[in-house]
Amino acid sequence: MSLTRIQQQAIARLQQMAGLDFNGPQLIEPVLHELHHLIGFDSGCYFYPGGDVGLDAYVEPSITRDTMHTYFEPQVIASERKVIRRSAHHFAEAVRFDHGPQVLEQLLAVPISELLRSDFYNLALRPAEVFDCLSLVLRTPQGAGLGALKLYRSAASSRFNVDDVAMFGRMEPWLARILQPGELDAQDSVVHDSAMLVVTPQGRLVWTSQQSDLLMALAFGPSWHRRSELPPKLDMLLQRLQFSGRSGDSRSGPAPALPQLDLHNASGWFSLRATQMAAAAGEGQAVGIQITHRVPRVAHLLPALRALGLPQRQHELAYWLARGLPEAQIAERMGISANTATYHRRQIYTRLGVQNRLELQARLLAPS
Repeated sequence: MSLTRIQQQAIARLQQMAGLDFNGPQLIEPVLHELHHLIGFDSGCYFYPGGDVGLDAYVEPSITRDTMHTYFEPQVIASERKVIRRSAHHFAEAVRFDHGPQVLEQLLAVPISELLRSDFYNLALRPAEVFDCLSLVLRTPQGAGLGALKLYRSAASSRFNVDDVAMFGRMEPWLARILQPGELDAQDSVVHDSAMLVVTPQGRLVWTSQQSDLLMALAFGPSWHRRSELPPKLDMLLQRLQFSGRSGDSRSGPAPALPQLDLHNASGWFSLRATQMAAAAGEGQAVGIQITHRVPRVAHLLPALRALGLPQRQHELAYWLARGLPEAQIAERMGISANTATYHRRQIYTRLGVQNRLELQARLLAPS
Protein backbone atom coordinates (compact mmCIF):
# COMPACT_ATOMS: atom_id res chain seq x y z
CA MET A 1 0.00 0.00 0.00
CA SER A 2 1.63 3.23 -1.17
CA LEU A 3 1.17 6.24 1.13
CA THR A 4 0.57 9.84 0.19
CA ARG A 5 2.75 12.58 1.66
CA ILE A 6 -0.16 13.64 3.92
CA GLN A 7 -0.53 10.09 5.22
CA GLN A 8 3.20 9.86 5.90
CA GLN A 9 3.03 13.11 7.86
CA ALA A 10 0.03 11.85 9.85
CA ILE A 11 1.89 8.65 10.76
CA ALA A 12 4.91 10.70 11.85
CA ARG A 13 2.69 12.91 14.02
CA LEU A 14 1.10 9.90 15.72
CA GLN A 15 4.51 8.35 16.34
CA GLN A 16 5.65 11.65 17.82
CA MET A 17 2.60 11.85 20.09
CA ALA A 18 3.40 8.36 21.38
CA GLY A 19 6.71 9.73 22.69
CA LEU A 20 5.42 12.90 24.35
CA ASP A 21 5.67 13.69 28.05
CA PHE A 22 1.87 13.48 28.37
CA ASN A 23 -0.62 10.79 27.46
CA GLY A 24 -4.26 10.02 28.11
CA PRO A 25 -7.80 10.39 26.70
CA GLN A 26 -7.32 14.17 26.63
CA LEU A 27 -5.27 13.67 23.43
CA ILE A 28 -8.15 12.11 21.51
CA GLU A 29 -8.85 15.26 19.45
CA PRO A 30 -5.39 15.41 17.82
CA VAL A 31 -5.46 11.60 17.44
CA LEU A 32 -8.72 11.71 15.48
CA HIS A 33 -7.44 14.64 13.45
CA GLU A 34 -4.47 12.58 12.22
CA LEU A 35 -6.62 9.48 11.68
CA HIS A 36 -8.84 11.50 9.34
CA HIS A 37 -5.78 11.90 7.09
CA LEU A 38 -4.95 8.20 7.27
CA ILE A 39 -8.40 6.64 7.01
CA GLY A 40 -11.15 8.69 5.44
CA PHE A 41 -14.19 8.68 7.75
CA ASP A 42 -17.08 11.02 8.48
CA SER A 43 -17.09 11.01 12.28
CA GLY A 44 -15.33 9.37 15.19
CA CYS A 45 -15.95 8.47 18.83
CA TYR A 46 -13.82 7.22 21.67
CA PHE A 47 -15.58 5.19 24.38
CA TYR A 48 -13.67 4.52 27.60
CA PRO A 49 -14.46 3.38 31.15
CA GLY A 50 -15.67 6.12 33.49
CA GLY A 51 -18.53 8.55 33.88
CA ASP A 52 -21.78 8.33 35.81
CA VAL A 53 -23.10 5.55 33.57
CA GLY A 54 -19.94 3.43 33.68
CA LEU A 55 -18.90 4.58 30.22
CA ASP A 56 -17.63 7.93 29.03
CA ALA A 57 -17.36 9.09 25.45
CA TYR A 58 -15.59 11.70 23.39
CA VAL A 59 -17.65 12.57 20.33
CA GLU A 60 -16.53 14.61 17.35
CA PRO A 61 -18.75 17.68 16.74
CA SER A 62 -20.16 16.10 13.58
CA ILE A 63 -22.22 13.83 15.86
CA THR A 64 -24.84 15.82 17.76
CA ARG A 65 -25.18 15.75 21.54
CA ASP A 66 -28.82 14.69 21.23
CA THR A 67 -27.71 11.60 19.32
CA MET A 68 -25.20 10.64 22.01
CA HIS A 69 -27.82 11.05 24.71
CA THR A 70 -30.07 8.68 22.78
CA TYR A 71 -27.26 6.11 22.66
CA PHE A 72 -27.41 5.92 26.46
CA GLU A 73 -31.19 5.42 26.61
CA PRO A 74 -32.20 1.98 28.01
CA GLN A 75 -34.33 1.19 24.95
CA VAL A 76 -31.39 1.78 22.59
CA ILE A 77 -28.92 -0.08 24.83
CA ALA A 78 -31.24 -3.10 24.86
CA SER A 79 -31.64 -2.96 21.08
CA GLU A 80 -27.89 -2.64 20.51
CA ARG A 81 -27.33 -5.67 22.70
CA LYS A 82 -29.49 -7.73 20.31
CA VAL A 83 -27.79 -6.67 17.08
CA ILE A 84 -24.15 -6.03 18.12
CA ARG A 85 -21.97 -8.86 19.39
CA ARG A 86 -20.14 -6.80 21.98
CA SER A 87 -21.47 -3.33 22.62
CA ALA A 88 -19.29 -0.49 23.87
CA HIS A 89 -21.59 -0.62 26.91
CA HIS A 90 -20.11 -4.07 27.61
CA PHE A 91 -16.52 -3.01 27.33
CA ALA A 92 -15.08 -5.89 29.36
CA GLU A 93 -16.47 -8.38 26.82
CA ALA A 94 -14.96 -6.44 23.93
CA VAL A 95 -11.56 -6.38 25.67
CA ARG A 96 -11.74 -10.13 26.12
CA PHE A 97 -12.83 -11.11 22.63
CA ASP A 98 -12.19 -8.32 20.08
CA HIS A 99 -8.61 -8.15 18.87
CA GLY A 100 -7.49 -5.91 16.03
CA PRO A 101 -9.72 -3.75 13.85
CA GLN A 102 -13.31 -4.98 13.44
CA VAL A 103 -15.47 -4.09 10.44
CA LEU A 104 -19.26 -3.85 10.59
CA GLU A 105 -19.90 -7.46 9.58
CA GLN A 106 -17.64 -8.67 12.42
CA LEU A 107 -19.42 -6.45 14.93
CA LEU A 108 -22.94 -7.55 13.98
CA ALA A 109 -24.74 -10.48 15.57
CA VAL A 110 -27.50 -10.28 12.92
CA PRO A 111 -27.74 -9.64 9.16
CA ILE A 112 -27.47 -5.99 8.08
CA SER A 113 -31.15 -6.07 7.05
CA GLU A 114 -32.10 -6.74 10.68
CA LEU A 115 -29.79 -3.99 11.92
CA LEU A 116 -31.64 -1.52 9.68
CA ARG A 117 -34.96 -2.42 11.35
CA SER A 118 -33.63 -2.07 14.91
CA ASP A 119 -34.19 0.77 17.37
CA PHE A 120 -30.42 1.00 17.71
CA TYR A 121 -30.08 1.97 14.06
CA ASN A 122 -33.23 4.07 13.70
CA LEU A 123 -32.91 6.00 16.97
CA ALA A 124 -29.13 6.34 17.28
CA LEU A 125 -27.22 5.65 14.07
CA ARG A 126 -29.54 6.99 11.38
CA PRO A 127 -30.14 10.41 13.08
CA ALA A 128 -26.36 10.73 13.36
CA GLU A 129 -26.07 9.91 9.65
CA VAL A 130 -23.65 7.05 10.30
CA PHE A 131 -23.78 3.52 9.03
CA ASP A 132 -20.49 1.73 8.37
CA CYS A 133 -18.18 1.27 11.35
CA LEU A 134 -14.54 0.40 11.92
CA SER A 135 -13.82 -0.42 15.57
CA LEU A 136 -10.60 -0.97 17.49
CA VAL A 137 -10.31 -1.92 21.16
CA LEU A 138 -7.14 -0.51 22.71
CA ARG A 139 -5.22 -2.22 25.50
CA THR A 140 -2.20 -1.58 27.69
CA PRO A 141 0.88 -3.77 27.07
CA GLN A 142 -0.38 -5.86 29.99
CA GLY A 143 -3.73 -6.43 28.26
CA ALA A 144 -5.93 -4.10 30.32
CA GLY A 145 -8.64 -2.35 28.32
CA LEU A 146 -8.18 1.36 27.63
CA GLY A 147 -11.09 2.21 25.34
CA ALA A 148 -12.67 1.60 21.96
CA LEU A 149 -12.10 3.83 18.94
CA LYS A 150 -15.05 3.91 16.53
CA LEU A 151 -14.74 5.40 13.04
CA TYR A 152 -17.98 5.89 11.11
CA ARG A 153 -18.98 6.47 7.50
CA SER A 154 -22.40 7.48 6.28
CA ALA A 155 -24.57 5.29 4.08
CA ALA A 156 -23.64 7.55 1.15
CA SER A 157 -19.91 6.91 1.60
CA SER A 158 -17.92 3.91 0.44
CA ARG A 159 -17.47 1.04 2.87
CA PHE A 160 -14.26 0.57 4.84
CA ASN A 161 -11.87 -1.65 2.88
CA VAL A 162 -8.89 -3.91 3.56
CA ASP A 163 -6.43 -1.00 3.27
CA ASP A 164 -8.36 0.92 5.93
CA VAL A 165 -8.32 -2.11 8.21
CA ALA A 166 -4.59 -2.63 7.66
CA MET A 167 -3.79 1.02 8.40
CA PHE A 168 -5.90 1.03 11.59
CA GLY A 169 -4.16 -2.12 12.76
CA ARG A 170 -0.76 -0.63 11.99
CA MET A 171 -1.52 2.34 14.23
CA GLU A 172 -2.77 0.27 17.18
CA PRO A 173 0.44 0.25 19.32
CA TRP A 174 0.90 4.00 18.99
CA LEU A 175 -2.77 4.77 19.61
CA ALA A 176 -2.71 2.69 22.79
CA ARG A 177 0.42 4.44 24.00
CA ILE A 178 -1.00 7.91 23.31
CA LEU A 179 -4.39 7.30 24.97
CA GLN A 180 -3.16 5.29 27.97
CA PRO A 181 -4.04 7.37 31.05
CA GLY A 182 -1.11 8.93 32.86
CA GLU A 183 -0.78 11.19 35.85
CA LEU A 184 -3.02 14.22 35.58
CA ASP A 185 -1.67 17.58 36.70
CA ALA A 186 -4.30 20.29 36.70
CA GLN A 187 -1.53 22.87 37.15
CA ASP A 188 -0.12 21.91 33.73
CA SER A 189 -3.20 23.28 31.98
CA VAL A 190 -4.53 26.44 30.40
CA VAL A 191 -7.97 28.06 30.47
CA HIS A 192 -9.75 27.18 27.26
CA ASP A 193 -13.15 28.76 27.85
CA SER A 194 -15.64 29.89 30.47
CA ALA A 195 -19.34 30.71 30.63
CA MET A 196 -22.23 31.10 33.06
CA LEU A 197 -25.74 29.76 33.50
CA VAL A 198 -28.46 30.80 35.94
CA VAL A 199 -30.68 28.41 37.90
CA THR A 200 -33.11 28.58 40.79
CA PRO A 201 -31.96 27.30 44.21
CA GLN A 202 -34.20 24.28 43.53
CA GLY A 203 -32.24 23.43 40.39
CA ARG A 204 -34.53 24.68 37.61
CA LEU A 205 -32.72 26.28 34.67
CA VAL A 206 -33.52 29.99 34.25
CA TRP A 207 -30.98 31.10 31.64
CA THR A 208 -28.15 29.64 29.61
CA SER A 209 -26.17 30.60 26.53
CA GLN A 210 -24.95 28.62 23.56
CA GLN A 211 -21.44 28.62 25.04
CA SER A 212 -22.48 27.51 28.52
CA ASP A 213 -24.67 24.82 26.97
CA LEU A 214 -21.68 23.54 25.01
CA LEU A 215 -19.41 23.51 28.07
CA MET A 216 -22.05 21.72 30.15
CA ALA A 217 -22.41 19.09 27.43
CA LEU A 218 -18.62 18.60 27.38
CA ALA A 219 -18.51 18.33 31.17
CA PHE A 220 -21.55 16.13 31.79
CA GLY A 221 -22.14 14.33 28.49
CA PRO A 222 -25.56 12.66 28.22
CA SER A 223 -26.59 14.06 31.62
CA TRP A 224 -27.01 17.50 30.04
CA HIS A 225 -29.44 16.49 27.33
CA ARG A 226 -32.57 17.82 29.02
CA ARG A 227 -31.60 21.37 29.86
CA SER A 228 -34.46 21.83 32.33
CA GLU A 229 -32.99 19.09 34.52
CA LEU A 230 -29.61 19.58 36.18
CA PRO A 231 -27.24 16.63 36.56
CA PRO A 232 -27.35 15.19 40.11
CA LYS A 233 -23.85 16.48 40.89
CA LEU A 234 -25.03 20.04 40.26
CA ASP A 235 -27.99 19.53 42.59
CA MET A 236 -25.46 18.61 45.28
CA LEU A 237 -23.53 21.82 44.53
CA LEU A 238 -26.69 23.88 45.06
CA GLN A 239 -27.35 22.11 48.35
CA ARG A 240 -23.84 22.98 49.51
CA LEU A 241 -24.45 26.63 48.57
CA GLN A 242 -27.66 26.73 50.60
CA PHE A 243 -25.90 25.11 53.56
CA SER A 244 -22.98 27.55 53.43
CA GLY A 245 -25.45 30.45 53.24
CA ARG A 246 -27.23 29.27 56.39
CA SER A 247 -24.05 28.51 58.33
CA GLY A 248 -22.02 31.59 57.27
CA ASP A 249 -21.98 34.62 59.56
CA SER A 250 -20.14 37.69 58.28
CA ARG A 251 -19.86 39.04 61.87
CA SER A 252 -17.76 36.09 63.01
CA GLY A 253 -15.15 36.10 60.25
CA PRO A 254 -14.63 35.84 56.49
CA ALA A 255 -17.48 34.57 54.35
CA PRO A 256 -17.25 30.85 53.53
CA ALA A 257 -15.68 29.92 50.20
CA LEU A 258 -18.07 29.46 47.31
CA PRO A 259 -18.98 25.80 46.72
CA GLN A 260 -17.10 24.31 43.77
CA LEU A 261 -17.43 21.12 41.76
CA ASP A 262 -14.43 19.77 39.83
CA LEU A 263 -14.73 17.22 37.02
CA HIS A 264 -12.38 15.83 34.40
CA ASN A 265 -12.79 13.70 31.29
CA ALA A 266 -11.35 13.42 27.79
CA SER A 267 -12.38 17.03 27.06
CA GLY A 268 -10.34 18.43 29.98
CA TRP A 269 -10.98 19.80 33.46
CA PHE A 270 -14.16 21.59 34.46
CA SER A 271 -14.65 23.76 37.55
CA LEU A 272 -18.18 24.84 38.43
CA ARG A 273 -18.67 27.47 41.12
CA ALA A 274 -22.07 28.52 42.49
CA THR A 275 -22.92 31.95 43.89
CA GLN A 276 -26.12 33.61 45.06
CA MET A 277 -27.49 36.28 42.72
CA ALA A 278 -30.04 39.04 43.02
CA ALA A 279 -33.58 37.90 42.38
CA ALA A 280 -34.32 37.41 38.69
CA ALA A 281 -37.41 39.13 37.32
CA GLY A 282 -40.39 36.89 37.91
CA GLU A 283 -38.18 34.07 39.16
CA GLY A 284 -37.30 34.93 42.76
CA GLN A 285 -33.89 34.06 44.15
CA ALA A 286 -31.36 32.86 41.57
CA VAL A 287 -27.99 31.12 41.56
CA GLY A 288 -25.24 31.78 39.06
CA ILE A 289 -23.03 28.86 38.10
CA GLN A 290 -19.72 29.80 36.52
CA ILE A 291 -18.14 26.96 34.50
CA THR A 292 -14.47 27.14 33.57
CA HIS A 293 -12.96 24.72 31.08
CA ARG A 294 -9.23 23.97 31.26
CA VAL A 295 -7.29 21.68 28.94
CA PRO A 296 -3.82 20.15 29.38
CA ARG A 297 -1.13 22.38 27.92
CA VAL A 298 -0.20 19.56 25.56
CA ALA A 299 -3.77 19.25 24.23
CA HIS A 300 -3.74 23.02 23.66
CA LEU A 301 -0.23 23.04 22.21
CA LEU A 302 -0.63 20.31 19.59
CA PRO A 303 -3.43 22.00 17.57
CA ALA A 304 -1.57 25.33 17.80
CA LEU A 305 1.58 23.68 16.40
CA ARG A 306 -0.44 21.86 13.76
CA ALA A 307 -1.84 25.15 12.48
CA LEU A 308 1.69 26.46 11.84
CA GLY A 309 2.46 23.79 9.25
CA LEU A 310 6.10 23.42 10.30
CA PRO A 311 8.28 20.68 8.78
CA GLN A 312 8.19 17.56 10.93
CA ARG A 313 11.62 18.03 12.56
CA GLN A 314 10.87 21.66 13.41
CA HIS A 315 7.37 20.70 14.61
CA GLU A 316 8.86 18.26 17.12
CA LEU A 317 11.59 20.64 18.27
CA ALA A 318 9.09 23.48 18.70
CA TYR A 319 7.01 21.21 20.92
CA TRP A 320 9.90 20.54 23.29
CA LEU A 321 10.93 24.20 23.30
CA ALA A 322 7.39 25.17 24.28
CA ARG A 323 7.40 22.51 27.00
CA GLY A 324 10.54 24.06 28.49
CA LEU A 325 13.02 21.24 27.85
CA PRO A 326 16.68 22.40 27.76
CA GLU A 327 18.13 22.42 24.26
CA ALA A 328 20.77 19.79 25.08
CA GLN A 329 18.05 17.41 26.27
CA ILE A 330 15.97 18.15 23.18
CA ALA A 331 18.89 17.19 20.95
CA GLU A 332 19.41 13.96 22.90
CA ARG A 333 15.71 13.09 22.83
CA MET A 334 15.47 13.73 19.09
CA GLY A 335 18.71 11.91 18.29
CA ILE A 336 20.33 14.96 16.68
CA SER A 337 23.44 17.00 17.42
CA ALA A 338 23.36 20.16 19.51
CA ASN A 339 24.33 22.17 16.41
CA THR A 340 21.42 20.70 14.43
CA ALA A 341 19.02 21.54 17.27
CA THR A 342 20.34 25.11 17.35
CA TYR A 343 19.97 25.42 13.58
CA HIS A 344 16.34 24.25 13.65
CA ARG A 345 15.55 26.49 16.63
CA ARG A 346 16.78 29.52 14.70
CA GLN A 347 14.75 28.46 11.68
CA ILE A 348 11.63 28.20 13.86
CA TYR A 349 12.15 31.63 15.43
CA THR A 350 12.72 33.24 12.03
CA ARG A 351 9.72 31.52 10.49
CA LEU A 352 7.39 32.53 13.33
CA GLY A 353 8.83 36.01 13.88
CA VAL A 354 9.75 35.44 17.54
CA GLN A 355 12.98 36.34 19.31
CA ASN A 356 13.23 33.77 22.08
CA ARG A 357 11.60 30.84 23.82
CA LEU A 358 9.33 33.01 25.95
CA GLU A 359 7.84 34.62 22.85
CA LEU A 360 7.42 31.20 21.26
CA GLN A 361 5.60 29.90 24.35
CA ALA A 362 3.41 33.00 24.47
CA ARG A 363 2.37 32.46 20.87
CA LEU A 364 1.70 28.73 21.15
CA LEU A 365 0.06 28.72 24.57
CA ALA A 366 -2.10 31.83 24.20
CA PRO A 367 -5.74 31.28 25.26
CA SER A 368 -8.07 30.23 22.45
